[in-house]
Amino acid sequence: MIAGPCSVEYREQTLEAARAVADAGATMLRGGAFKPRTSPYTFQGLGDEALAILREAREETGLPVVTELMDPRHVEAVLDAADVIQIGARNSQNFLLLAEVGRADKPVLLKRGLSSSVEELLMAAEYVAKEGNERIILCERGIKTFETATRYTLDLGAVAVLKQETHLPVIVDPSHAAGKREFVLPLARAAAAVGADGIIVETHPRPEEALSDGPQQIPTAEFAEFARQVEGIVALMGKQIG
Repeated sequence: MIAGPCSVEYREQTLEAARAVADAGATMLRGGAFKPRTSPYTFQGLGDEALAILREAREETGLPVVTELMDPRHVEAVLDAADVIQIGARNSQNFLLLAEVGRADKPVLLKRGLSSSVEELLMAAEYVAKEGNERIILCERGIKTFETATRYTLDLGAVAVLKQETHLPVIVDPSHAAGKREFVLPLARAAAAVGADGIIVETHPRPEEALSDGPQQIPTAEFAEFARQVEGIVALMGKQIG
């Protein structure tokens, strides 16, 4: 279970979320330092300042950190702050960036593109592996379809296919797929039931104040109960968190 705020906004917000995530038994902290946004006028992340806050959160809680890399020029800074490098959906076919993380000595969390097929996701993973880095985590986060009831359509069938076709761990991002926090728990349960190896979830101390993706973030005050309910399904599948 990977959890944390969508964006690192300020020190206390991130540390408060990190403490809640650690107390709930999560295994890794997520937080965006560099944010690829649809509009260039929305919050783009704090950059290096956010990386420093993530390092502090890791030191305090002991949780490994995953954060997104968007630009090859930021590789060294992100490698210093992160234990896992995330390649987001919008960069899933940025082949130069994929090759760059393929040469890095850190695991890579590779998200499926918004309109990518399963085969295209696997080819993106090959770009990383081809450079020598085979520590790759695949992530289903929902794809664009005609449906508008949720932000994206979570393709749970892709999880089953990826588990059969590869030896790589496969996780699910129910937060971005749902777009609304009330749907995150049902989708997280479904991810565990279909055989995913983990989930990556967004939580924020005060989602109504969030600078990005507030509607889909679980309040940290409710995160322990969320984790408890997910753990029940995980146990039914013969697994455990951690």
